[in-house]
Amino acid sequence: MSELVTGDAVVLGLRPAKLPSRALALAIDLAVVGAAFVLVSIGLAIATASLDDAALAAVSVAAFLLVLVGGPIAVETLSRGRSLGKLACGLRVVRDDGGPIRFRHALVRGAIGVVEILMTFGVVACIASLVSARGRRLGDVFAGTLVVRERVPAGRAAAVPPPPPWLVGRFAGLDLSGVPESLWLAVRQYLTRMHQLDAQVGWSMAERLAGELAERTGVPVPEGVPAGAYLAAVVNERQARDARRVFVAAQDSAPRDGRDGGDGRGGSEGRAGWPGSGVVVGGDPVVGGAGVAAPAVGDAVPAMKDEESRVPPAATGFAPPA
Repeated sequence: MSELVTGDAVVLGLRPAKLPSRALALAIDLAVVGAAFVLVSIGLAIATASLDDAALAAVSVAAFLLVLVGGPIAVETLSRGRSLGKLACGLRVVRDDGGPIRFRHALVRGAIGVVEILMTFGVVACIASLVSARGRRLGDVFAGTLVVRERVPAGRAAAVPPPPPWLVGRFAGLDLSGVPESLWLAVRQYLTRMHQLDAQVGWSMAERLAGELAERTGVPVPEGVPAGAYLAAVVNERQARDARRVFVAAQDSAPRDGRDGGDGRGGSEGRAGWPGSGVVVGGDPVVGGAGVAAPAVGDAVPAMKDEESRVPPAATGFAPPA
């Protein structure tokens, strides 16, 4: 995942950035800003050669504030937390609740950064980042922001955890047609990474996603149901509906041209209640076309239920309400 896919377009579920990666991103930013400041200073020196010393001092201070302070603030505001150095290192600045930063957040970070980075050569920022459990410097603490890692190693996509058993099937009548794909993707990404999030950030994010999902469906979140469990139950309901649609489509497109012996009942897949079960509804049951008798549908269902009753339910990570 390279983008935070929520209504605010912020990366979620990623770990806070530590001092080495932040120091490298800061070094890149300072190199770029320093080069820009030198070029601007040379241009101003040529353009203001006829001015007196007081005017030159005023122009120099203005150039310092605009380039070394205003430049990073403008870049972080317009890019929503990505400077050139952070973009190169796969980092991003977000709010404590996971939302995108605004101008006021970038302004506080930039103003305090003048003291803890420029005036102290980064010593104060390094000490604060080492002391903080989430690697935050003083500017992040006062602005209420956090630097997270956007870039993670590619790997297998994590499965969405199943909902609690007491919520399975509870949202069968919910209208999910108005939920956009971007919101579904945001919910899935939250559920697969909720155990990696800070507890407060994860709770706030679950509440926000549950509110957006309830607004799209037109039905409020039931009282007593945790936001994370509600999201897992609704996603499970959508997956169940998608699976039923795929199965029905596969049954409708089953071959009926007599390739199974000319009786027109389809191939070895059969018209059964379960794909690949070998049970043929409306005729003699056959397993794999080998002529071996299979149990009828009425006998198969209790047997399957007995087998399922002996299998312990999968862990969901959600606790039932007290």
